[in-house]
Amino acid sequence: MRRRILWVLLAAVIGGAGAAVALGGPGDVSYTNVASANVKAAGYSPPDVLSPELRQTMVAQGSMRLDGAQDPVGWYGYINDAPSPDNAALPQMVGTPASPAEAQKTEPDKNTYLVLDHQTGADPKYDYGTHFLFQGHEVGGLVSGKKESLITRINLDADSAHRVTLLAATDSGGKPIAGIDGSTWDPWAKRLLFTTENSTAPTYAATATYPSTVTDVSGALGRGGYEGIQDDSAGNIWIVEDVGGSNRPGTTAKRPNSFLYRYVPKQRGDLANGKLQVLQVEDGGHPVTFASQAGQGNSDQADLRTYGKTFETKWVTIHDTKDGNAPFDANALAKAADGTPFKRPENGQFRPGSQFTQFFFDETGDTNATSPDNGSGGGWTSIFKLVQKNPSANDGKLSLFFQSKSATVAGLDNVTFLSRDLITFVEDAGDGLHGQRNALDSGWIFDVTQDYSKGLQPVRWLAEGRDPSATLDSATGGFGRNEGDNEITGVLVSNGDPGPQGLLGARNPNLWNSGGEWRWFWTQQHGDNFTWQVELAK
Repeated sequence: MRRRILWVLLAAVIGGAGAAVALGGPGDVSYTNVASANVKAAGYSPPDVLSPELRQTMVAQGSMRLDGAQDPVGWYGYINDAPSPDNAALPQMVGTPASPAEAQKTEPDKNTYLVLDHQTGADPKYDYGTHFLFQGHEVGGLVSGKKESLITRINLDADSAHRVTLLAATDSGGKPIAGIDGSTWDPWAKRLLFTTENSTAPTYAATATYPSTVTDVSGALGRGGYEGIQDDSAGNIWIVEDVGGSNRPGTTAKRPNSFLYRYVPKQRGDLANGKLQVLQVEDGGHPVTFASQAGQGNSDQADLRTYGKTFETKWVTIHDTKDGNAPFDANALAKAADGTPFKRPENGQFRPGSQFTQFFFDETGDTNATSPDNGSGGGWTSIFKLVQKNPSANDGKLSLFFQSKSATVAGLDNVTFLSRDLITFVEDAGDGLHGQRNALDSGWIFDVTQDYSKGLQPVRWLAEGRDPSATLDSATGGFGRNEGDNEITGVLVSNGDPGPQGLLGARNPNLWNSGGEWRWFWTQQHGDNFTWQVELAK
C-alpha cells in the first residue's frame, strides 16, 4: 500500500489552526494528528488514544507469571516483596485500605527485538518460537537487604504460560542485577548491552540464551547515567547519558550535566579492549563545557539551542583500556576533558539510509513549567542532529533540529525511526509537569526533511492514557516505592535481524509492506506495565 503521509502541522501558538501537507516516502501511511493529550485528573483513568490509522495489541503485562520464575522475582512487572495477606506466595499488586502495601513494580524499560532460532526456556519440552522482545527492568525491589532487578524475554510466538521468560536476576558473579534503563544488541559480540543510569552500577553485556550469562563491561565502556545505547556499522557503541544534575541556585533550571559518548573497540565486538570518547562541541572557537554553562542565561547554552547555527564537533578520548580496565566514572572524566554536557540527552538513533552519518538525539529538559530555561534554553525539550562523514570520523557538525516553545511538547525520551524520514520521539514528562500542564504524555512523529524553525509542530500519534494502577499510584505517591502516572518508553521499530544488517539505521524500515517482518513496539511503563505492538488498523 503506497500512500502519502498527511501532516497536520499545528501553529506554534497553542490552539492555533494552521495546517499543511508534506509528502512521505514510499510505504508511508497517513497518520492523522490526535487533537489533544489526555487530561490528568484525580481518579481519572482514560484509555490510550492512537491515530485512527493505528491500533495496538498487548503482548505482555506486569501481572504475567514468569516462565522460570525465581522467588521473589516471579512476575513480569512485580517483585514479591509485599506478599498478599491471603497467600504469601503471591504479590499484593494492588493495595487495600486494610493492607495498603503494594509489591514493587519492576518497570520493564527499553525493548530490543530479535528473530532467533533454537531459543530455550524453563520448559524443555516447549517450542518458544523465533520472535523475541528483550527487556531490562528499571527498578528492583529491596528483598532481604538486596535490590533485585531482572532481564526478561517476551516470547511473541508463545502462549500465556510461556509468554515471558526470566533470563537473569543476578550477574555471572552472583550479584543482583542493578536497575536497567537502555538496551541494544551488538551483532559482533553477540551480546545484549544494558545500561543502568547509575555511575556506581555496572554496564552489562548479556547472552540472549536461557539462562542468560550477564557480565560487567564497565571496565571498558565505563559507568555513568547511561540510558540510550546503539551500535554503528563500524562496531562503535554510542551511549547517551541521562543525569539531570542540580538546579541552578534559586531556579528550577537544571545545569546541563550529561554527555554523548562513543566507545571505539579494538576490533568489532570487543567489549574488553577499546577507548571511550566524549563529544565536544565548539562555539566561537571554544568548547562548550560544564563550566561554561554554569550561569543562568549563559550564551553557550542559548547558542546550541538556536535554529540555523551549526557547530564543529570532535571526539575526545577520556579512557583507554591499555591504561587500565577497572570500572570508572565516565561523567567525571568527561567533565575533566571539557566534553559538552546537554540537558538530559536520554536517547538517540541513526537515520536509516544515511550510512550511519546522521545521528538524532533528544534532551528531556527540566520537566518543570516554571524553569527559566523553557524556550531558548532547552527547558521544555530539544532534538539535535549530529552529522559526520562516517561513523568513525573524529570531526562532525551539530545543529538544532527542534526545540519546543511550550508545554505541549515536553520531556522527550525514547526514540525510533518509523521510516527513512519519519522519526518518533515519545514523552516522559513526569507527574509534576503532567499536573502543571493538565496533560499526560504523548508520542510525536517528526519528518527529518522538514524545517521546524518556523513554528511547525510534530504530529501526535499517541495520547497516552493512565491505567487504574498508575492512577492509584499517582494519588498515593506510589505507596512510597512505585512511580505514578504511566510513562511511554521502549518505543522500537525493528525487523529483528541479529546480524549487522539488523542494526537500527542499517535499513529503511518498511512497517506496512513487509508481511510483518518489521514490527513496532512500546511499553506503557509504571502501573500495570503493559507492552504493546502497534499495527495498521484494518
